[in-house]
Amino acid sequence: MEALIADIQGNTAIAVGMILAFAALGTGIGFGLLGGKFLEGVARQPELGNMLQGRMFIIAGLLDALSIIGVAFAALLLFANPLLSAVTG
Repeated sequence: MEALIADIQGNTAIAVGMILAFAALGTGIGFGLLGGKFLEGVARQPELGNMLQGRMFIIAGLLDALSIIGVAFAALLLFANPLLSAVTG
């Protein structure tokens, strides 16, 4: 029984690390693409800069929200693991 609990905790730690790593990687790539495309758009049509900037901030907020959801899910697995309650309860 205790070996099973240790196995679940170990696999959960690996999963949490992967969730955090992929959230950071995805957010970094997303912000890099977003910023590059924004600069390309403003360089082509400077008069649309204000409109593009507003839309860029909306997309940046959505992009951040996705990684924050991943971090919240990782914290749930780390601190209140529902998999352990199925084994111990």
